[in-house]
Amino acid sequence: MNEQIADAGRGISLAYERIGDDGAEPLVLVAGLGQQLHSWPDAFCAELAGRGFQVVRFDNRDAGRSTHPRFRPAKLPAMVAGRFPPEQYDLRDMAADTVGLLDALGLDRVHLAGVSMGGMISQSVAALHPARVRTLTSIMSTTGSRLIGRPAFSTLRLMGAKPPKSREEAVESAVKMFRHISSHGFPFDEAWVRETAGTGWDRDPTAGGVGRQLGAILKSGNRTAWLKKITAPTLVVHGDRDRMVHPTGGAATARAIPGARLETVRGLGHNLPEGAWPALLDLIAGHARSSDVPTT
Repeated sequence: MNEQIADAGRGISLAYERIGDDGAEPLVLVAGLGQQLHSWPDAFCAELAGRGFQVVRFDNRDAGRSTHPRFRPAKLPAMVAGRFPPEQYDLRDMAADTVGLLDALGLDRVHLAGVSMGGMISQSVAALHPARVRTLTSIMSTTGSRLIGRPAFSTLRLMGAKPPKSREEAVESAVKMFRHISSHGFPFDEAWVRETAGTGWDRDPTAGGVGRQLGAILKSGNRTAWLKKITAPTLVVHGDRDRMVHPTGGAATARAIPGARLETVRGLGHNLPEGAWPALLDLIAGHARSSDVPTT
């Protein structure tokens, strides 16, 4: 990886990587809960770069080599009840981090694509900083309403496991989780999951970041009113086999954003399996390119 560190402002530094021609249209990829920049696979990013984009992937705050606040996250029951430490940030703060990265890189308007929590962050950037977003692609994400997009009970049980204390535990935990939430309509690439989880531990073996990021999601609550303000052309992508964010989350997102288009990928769960890349790459790149077509 050709990683660098950018000052995103407000005491936050973000690790990032640029892939492709610096003069090409910027496409910024936003990672999900507890995921690092390499959760967007190298070959997937290279393919997007080959389609004429300058791809930027980065670690959100509290992940990888970006800034990790030091406060202790609230326990899940407290979060559900709306009780958070005073230091707890929310998705507006994470959206401001993304905009700070754009400022640091000298990027004015960008195509944004986010997965899961990354979709929530991307939605928030589009709603709160509309001048910075050329197109929005929200993948496997939801609105924050507790009535839709909920994880399966079997997924919640896995999410309640104790955090790993070693590289080996981190790898085995990732295999167990992703075998459960991955796309059952496509082959499961255990070797890639093991490699990615191991790299993640090597880059950031700390605990607490996932809890604080989850706090940001829950503290932000139902963002449907934010989504109604989005003016960027929006594509919503969801799988019909998603056990982490039920497909109702994608449908509600598309209903909330004016003019949004919903695309359902058959067999897709809550990951980016190589077998689904042709469809996903065509959707992301095609939607970004659609902004080049004048509207009448």
